[in-house]
Formats: sequence, C-alpha cells, structure tokens
Amino acid sequence: MRLTLAPLWLAATNCYVVSAEPGGPGVIIDAPPDVPGVLEVVRRAGVAPQALLLTHAHLDHLGGAGGVVAGLAVAAHLHPDDASLAADLEGQARLLLGLGLSGEYAGAERYEPLAHGQVLDLAGLRFEVIHTPGHSPGHCCFWLEEEGVLFSGDHLFAGSIGRTDLPGGNYATLMRSMEERVVPLPPETRLLPGHGPATTLTRELASNPFLQAWQR
Repeated sequence: MRLTLAPLWLAATNCYVVSAEPGGPGVIIDAPPDVPGVLEVVRRAGVAPQALLLTHAHLDHLGGAGGVVAGLAVAAHLHPDDASLAADLEGQARLLLGLGLSGEYAGAERYEPLAHGQVLDLAGLRFEVIHTPGHSPGHCCFWLEEEGVLFSGDHLFAGSIGRTDLPGGNYATLMRSMEERVVPLPPETRLLPGHGPATTLTRELASNPFLQAWQR
C-alpha cells in the first residue's frame, strides 16, 4: 500500500490518498475545504483517483467535497446518518467559525451511501466500512485488513478521541462504538486519524487516557 497525506485547512485535517501501486488508481480519504490542497496531494501521489471516501460530514472533512468531485470526476461516499450535517455546511461554518458560508465550502451534489460491514474494492485494495457513531451520527472508519490499517477519522486519535460536544455528538455512543467495533481489531492495527500523527491500537490501549478510563 502506498500512502500520501497532507494536513490541510485551518484544522490541519489529514487528507489521505491511498493506492496499491504507483501510477495506478487511488482513493482519497476526506476532503477539507482546500480543494487545491487536495488536488496537490493527488498529484504528489501520482494516481488516478477512483473514489472519495468521507469519514464524516463535519466541515473540516467534507467542505471541499464538491470541488474535488467536480475537478476529478469521482463519486463521494458518505454514511446517510450524516446527511443533515452535509446539507448544512453554512450552519456548521457559523457554529465553528462565526462566519457565513464562503465559496471555498461546497459539498457534493450527491453521495453514495456507506453501510456498516460494507466492503469496497477500490484501487486494488479492500476497504471495510466500520460505522462508528459518536463524534457524528454517521461517522465511519475504513479498515484495510490485509494492510493492517484503520483510517480512524475523528473517532480515535493518538492520545485522544473525537469531540462529542458538537451537534450529533454523544460520548456514550462514541465509547460504545469504540468497545464494540474498534477495540476488537488486531492490536497491531495501525491507526491513521483525521488529525495528528499515526499511532497503533496497542499504543492507544496502553496510554490513551480515554481508553484507560474505559478499561477501568
């Protein structure tokens, strides 16, 4: 597996481009509202984009989806439980930034629906969709079992977890998702989060204060 990434926009959201081999098809994971930045990650990866997978519909992960879909002619995939968030980027911009919607924020016109347990065969890789509500109702992680990698979005970070104080967030729901759908993964699983550095499930189980509190 080849991986290219860049932290983009105000929130330093990790935009990933993943592929099985150089020069072949690739998959984009998350589209911050910095379309030129996303396109530059694709250019550096040297791949032909095949799809855009969205971990969730918060502005900092989906605000560039419209421009990416239009510029690269790819389909955007999103869990339908986040449809209301995706439809109200202006409300998100006002809540998070105190600003109205600007031209740099645009969602896709339509989204292919994601479902828990769904397997997407894309770019020579198998992405299993793991629905992990809590940070948002439709939040999803993407697991590449053969590669031992989980794109964890804003569910689990190095040393932390996703916020649950935004509309649609719920701490108990997030921790239930963690217990039932993330913690059971192989401990050596490499975690690639929506913000910050990569980590491993073993490391987080041993040192993440939120997971340690849950284990107690």
